[in-house]
Amino acid sequence: MSQEKVAPTAEQNAQMHIQRLYIKDMSFEAPNSPEVFQVQNWQPQIEVQLNTQAKPLGDNLHEVVMTITVTAKLNDKVAYIVEVAQAGIFAVINFPEDQVQYLMGAYCPAILFPYARQVVAEAIMNGGFPTLHLAPMNFEALHAQQMMQQQKDSAENEGMIQL
Repeated sequence: MSQEKVAPTAEQNAQMHIQRLYIKDMSFEAPNSPEVFQVQNWQPQIEVQLNTQAKPLGDNLHEVVMTITVTAKLNDKVAYIVEVAQAGIFAVINFPEDQVQYLMGAYCPAILFPYARQVVAEAIMNGGFPTLHLAPMNFEALHAQQMMQQQKDSAENEGMIQL
């Protein structure tokens, strides 16, 4: 019985590689220091904003940037604001477009998040404040939610009449 050699399909050759991880931008502000350090009861209101963006760089390369902004307020006064843009360059080869969208919207942000979380925690600690550890996030669920919202928005826009 002879064995036939079958050429691998594109999906079998699908590959993803991390090319580089880096901090693209970072800032820390404590606009009400040193007064904020004199507060006896440190129980700030914490607001966390997260945003991810992806763009193709050519030659199967994509940059994904996750921006995390943390604002801590005490009695309506800002104690600190820290913003970190953690980025990565990823090689994505032979994936179908819908899977590339998933990789850029869920998989790559999940890779970047621990790095961004560490930079945020260190910036807050280095600013003289108690360390804040951001909770883990489910990027698959966030991506699915974003895709559903885009589909909903698209369906609503199709029903509108432009004048």
